[in-house]
Amino acid sequence: MTNFIRIFKKGKSLLLGLLLAGCVQEGSHAAGNVPWFLGFGAPDYMEVWIETADVVDVRERVFRRVGAGIASVRAPADYKGKPAGWPENPGSGAGRDVTGADLPRLIYVRWQSLAEPQTYEAYVIIPETAREIMRKPEQAFCRLDGKWITDYRDDIGIGLAPGGIVKVWLGGTCLKSVEIARVEGSVLKEGPYQGKNEGHYALPLSLESKAYIEKYGIPYGSW
Repeated sequence: MTNFIRIFKKGKSLLLGLLLAGCVQEGSHAAGNVPWFLGFGAPDYMEVWIETADVVDVRERVFRRVGAGIASVRAPADYKGKPAGWPENPGSGAGRDVTGADLPRLIYVRWQSLAEPQTYEAYVIIPETAREIMRKPEQAFCRLDGKWITDYRDDIGIGLAPGGIVKVWLGGTCLKSVEIARVEGSVLKEGPYQGKNEGHYALPLSLESKAYIEKYGIPYGSW
């Protein structure tokens, strides 16, 4: 674990060590050793750039940068979006399969909230109850093809909102999402890219998002 701890700034080693301490849980991937999915999204217009997402699985193995880049977000024209709150059944967002990993125990995310702008980091502890859900097969009716299938909630969707709010759901192809965690991240005083980019953020806001925020502001407290 020493190499993993070194990726975080000095002074947080004790915190990370406490988060990563504990017994390794038994159990395989949700659907018989197939990869699970990790995706990221943001409320309408509240655009996000993910600098890195790192995973520690239940075997204490570290998988760095399993997520990075633009989070899924809608920016409808004519101010028709609804950024306040979260959707009733949010999708998994933009991401990819986490191959080679067992089920997750901790997910670290560092991201740029382009809407503010501000840079945050958060440590998301995945509880054992969530892993039990991921392992459990469920019968689900898929409306797309009108068939009953055996499905798993092996998609982890992470919502990132202004103010450093992190919301985590489990979902499946034909299963509704269930909330498993909510975390408040902390501001990185060094700024974007840990101070290595002269304060410059990854991307400018889209014209639609910029116009919405200038007109209506950011609905802090709704997430």
